Amino acid sequence: MNFLAHIYLSGDDEGITLGNFIADGIKGRRYLKYPMKIQKGILLHRAIDSYTDAHPTVRQSTKRLHENYGHYSGVIVDILYDHFLAKNWSLYHEMPLEEYVNNFHNLLRDNFEILPARIQRMMPYMISDNWLLSYASVQGISTILSQMNVRTKNRSRMNFAVLELEEFYDEFEAEFTSFFDDLISYTKNKLQEL
Repeated sequence: MNFLAHIYLSGDDEGITLGNFIADGIKGRRYLKYPMKIQKGILLHRAIDSYTDAHPTVRQSTKRLHENYGHYSGVIVDILYDHFLAKNWSLYHEMPLEEYVNNFHNLLRDNFEILPARIQRMMPYMISDNWLLSYASVQGISTILSQMNVRTKNRSRMNFAVLELEEFYDEFEAEFTSFFDDLISYTKNKLQEL
């Protein structure tokens, strides 16, 4: 899953949300230097990624892209799934997406000093370009995929994946909806375990 899903699946706890958001930048046992709630968020993020990568519905989505994008297919599916979460946000949360995203941006600003350097460098662009809110439109996803392609020095060709999104839109959306219900249940149980 990509940024929006990880943030959403953290629930209302700010420490868990921060940990879940920064987790990709925290390798190995380095998470132990953070406060307990942030540790929990990092561990939750790792569990979500493992569950997602092994889920048969996600694999079905990934398989559709594999011929054209190889090992980047999973990253693309994560981004496409965030599109469907943003587009259908009102089905999952009572707070409007714009307000939810603004609250998250404020959380990042308030905790800037504990963010890893990579996140500190990325944050101004994320906020100024309003990445999370832009996920709700196909154009926004196209922009994100193009930016990701540039980060891979154009090797991934991710910028073209919007064509598959448009061609198989209903299939991807159905797969996301089915999978996300499973992921929500899994995450609720995992949060109780951690």
